[in-house]
Amino acid sequence: MRLGLFSRSFLLLAALMLVSLGAWLQVFFSMEEGPRAAQMAQRVASIVSITRSALVYAPPAVRPALLLDLATKESLRVQPRENTDELEPLPRSNYWQHVSTEVRGALGSQTLIMWSVNSVPGIWVSFDINEDQYWLVFDREQLSLTAGVEWLGWGATALLLALIGAAVSVRFVNRPLAQLAKVAQQLARGETPSTLPEKGPVEIRDMNIAFNRMARDIRQTEADREIMLAGISHDLRTPLARMRLEIELSQVSDETRAAIDEDLAQIDHSIGQLMEYARPATAVPEHGIDVSAVLNDVYERERTHTESLGGILTASVEPNLYARISAHDLKRIVSNLIENARRYGRSPEDDRARIELSAHQHGNILVIAVKDQGAGIAKGDIQRLLRPFSRGVSARTGVSGAGLGLAIVERLLGQVGGHFELISAPSEGLTARIQLPRIRASRNAPGTQGDKDTKNA
Repeated sequence: MRLGLFSRSFLLLAALMLVSLGAWLQVFFSMEEGPRAAQMAQRVASIVSITRSALVYAPPAVRPALLLDLATKESLRVQPRENTDELEPLPRSNYWQHVSTEVRGALGSQTLIMWSVNSVPGIWVSFDINEDQYWLVFDREQLSLTAGVEWLGWGATALLLALIGAAVSVRFVNRPLAQLAKVAQQLARGETPSTLPEKGPVEIRDMNIAFNRMARDIRQTEADREIMLAGISHDLRTPLARMRLEIELSQVSDETRAAIDEDLAQIDHSIGQLMEYARPATAVPEHGIDVSAVLNDVYERERTHTESLGGILTASVEPNLYARISAHDLKRIVSNLIENARRYGRSPEDDRARIELSAHQHGNILVIAVKDQGAGIAKGDIQRLLRPFSRGVSARTGVSGAGLGLAIVERLLGQVGGHFELISAPSEGLTARIQLPRIRASRNAPGTQGDKDTKNA
């Protein structure tokens, strides 16, 4: 399970506070134990001495009333001590051993201090009156350390307050980072990011100012690039069109005219790829799109073009597939893959392109695949072909190009959290597979044009 920065910081602070609270309690108990034991021992010794003196000097007729008064008002009981008494010693803890040592030091080493006598709980302290032996019984709560339940309550309260303070502190520190992450994601998706507040601590303020300035520069750069692309497209394609017209009017052979026209078409295609690669991705729709409908539209359009070039395009698209991606970008992606298969995936037997377009759901992922039946590519060349301006070997392609088709696909998918991979098996052609996060269908999702399942042709 992956934890966010807030959760990790909060758990770290909570763990440190727990350790600190435990150490503080240990130190407190250690410091309280000695003085508390000496205080309790002095109290026991004083009460035993006063009780003994009171019983010695009280007339025999008054002793029963004195004993009753001690039991009711002071929670002290005086009982005869017998040789047959069943004794239970004090617990083997530092506190009680300290109390026992201090009491014996004050009342004499012959004094007995027991945890219970004849299975009756209490703190039993022995004393003598002439030849008679007695027990003075204290309630354990009078002499024990502070009750564990009470300390547990105080500790829980302190811990709760500390955790609340840690949560508030961590949230205060992490909020600017969360805002920065949010606007960075907006910028990565090609959206106009929200302006970060330029206030707060010096470090956060400087970071937000720098990010806002960077976002403005990026938006300005994109606007300048769009203007530049429009100018380049016009300046390059106008001479190409004029050259085509001049070739048509020139006195050259048909073979020469066809060859020159093919070269001009290749130049125009390369310019189109360069413009496509430089063009920014469109904004991601809020509710996603009907991927099935978009793929069926692409299939209908590309099938006619493929058949006109002597190829075959078949499709198998499951209905009701939805994902958060622009319909225009999805068409650009799939059209690029089909064009790539049409140009470079011709079958070695008859030099015809046989292309299969498929889309299905796999768990929470939508899988879109474009497969050809060409010669395939070596596994070592797969990563190289994903880089801009990289092309396959002439044995596979037989044509030239700008080498931007796959780079355009990977860049557009990166904007929406998609994944792209090439799978090549010997003598089985090349499969270009797209994975997109699936979302549930929304009634107001744009781009839904009905569900049409195109079967294999």
